This record gives sequence, C-alpha cells and structure tokens, in this order.
Amino acid sequence: MSHTLGYTVNCSMLFTELPLHERPQAARDAGFDAVEFWWPFESATPPREEIDAFVAALDTAGVRLTGLNLFAGALPGPDRGVLSQPARSAEFLANLDVVVAIAERTGTTAFNALYGLRQDGVDPAEQDRLALENTVAAAEAVARVGGIVLIEPLSGAEGYPLRTARDGLDFVAKVREAGADNVALLADLYHLAVNGDDVAAVVRDHAAEFGHVQIADVPGRGEPGTGALPIDDLLTAAQAGGYQGLVGLEYKPTVPTEQSLGRLR
Repeated sequence: MSHTLGYTVNCSMLFTELPLHERPQAARDAGFDAVEFWWPFESATPPREEIDAFVAALDTAGVRLTGLNLFAGALPGPDRGVLSQPARSAEFLANLDVVVAIAERTGTTAFNALYGLRQDGVDPAEQDRLALENTVAAAEAVARVGGIVLIEPLSGAEGYPLRTARDGLDFVAKVREAGADNVALLADLYHLAVNGDDVAAVVRDHAAEFGHVQIADVPGRGEPGTGALPIDDLLTAAQAGGYQGLVGLEYKPTVPTEQSLGRLR
C-alpha cells in the first residue's frame, strides 16, 4: 500500500528556472495547490511592496502557502540560519513581526527556524542559549496565528550542530521545557539519511511527532526515483505511524521541474 499524503512544492528549490514570483503559478499549472518557500527576500524586514508582490503571486496562482522559513541569513551559504548568531539576533527578532503579517495574509502556519552554524570566537554554550531564547520568541510570535516553529537537522555543513533526528528532538524538548509547546521536528528524510540516521527507525519511532516532512533522494538530492532512498515506503510508514501533514518536495530536479513532478503524480 502506498501513502496518500499530499505534497507541497518547495519553490525555493523547484522551478528555479523561473523568476520567484512566477513559480507559484508554475506549481499550480503542474497540478499542485500548495507551495512552501525559504525566506524569499534579501532582508529580514523587506519593504512593503516586496511583501505585497510575493503575496499577490500566491493569490493570483490560487495556491496555498503552507510553509515559510524564518529569516536565515544567506541560504544556502555561510549562515544556514541565524537563531544562534549573536550578531544577527536583532534581525531575527525584527523578522518575526514581518512573518506574522505574511501569515495573517496567507494562512501559513508552519515556520522553519534554522539553527545557524557554529562561529569562530563565539562560545558554543552562548550560541545554544541564544538559539533557545530566539526559538521561544519565535514560537510566541507565531502562536498569534496558530503557527508552529519547525526545527530541522541539516547535512552538508560541518558547523551546523543539529545533524540527526535525536539532535532535533532534544532541542525541541528544551524549547518545550522553556515554555513554548508549538514547536516540532522538521524531518527532512534526505538530510537525515546523508547524516547517517537510520531513517526507517526514526520514522517508526517518531512519525507522530513530526511537524513537517521534506523529501529528496539519496545520494544527489534529486527527485524521488533518482537515488536509493525508499521514499514511498518511508512516507507510507510515516502515515501509518500518525503523520498526517503534507510532504515538502525539496529536491534538485535532474530534469526540467515539471517533468520531475510528473513522476510523482
């Protein structure tokens, strides 16, 4: 039996052959009604007209925005999030009001908060303290729109402290102990597999705790079917284990995006 979970198209990784504001329509034309984005602006606090143009692109296409990264600095690149970076903390906190305003206009309730890399000359314990404080602040902010903060282990960056599902779940537990319960693990099956997790065991033991799931094949991060990760089996097991959310398509297409999506339909 195959899973019946719905998909949301990550338009920061898919349809990159098109300008950002044309991607929601392209997802719609390909047969999908839900999209997610990394933070789609240069600045943590973009001008009103940039926000209006982004929301208009979603509205015109008639797609739901199901997920949004909080401001994460340069992504991909040198930052991988700013939760734990003292020099960028003010930017992160200023970003929260912008995020809530976008959520009020789009109905988005899932917000990915990336931890950030270890930094030379900054005490790791201080970075961890700050990450906790900023995540609690983010959770309190998005609670105003019924939102949840997602915590994602990442691969491909040595200085990123959350690498396994256990790393992510432990941090989620700390945030909850600090008083914010609207926080959960983002299980990106690609990142977990690349970092050496037993992904089948993670799904078996924790599927009901996942706040969101994203997929790409391993190796290579291409669309499902281009590698060896048993994605359909894992999603079927996640659904059987209690995960009821959408599945984010966050891969690097090896063929034109529309063609890669056709394999999933």
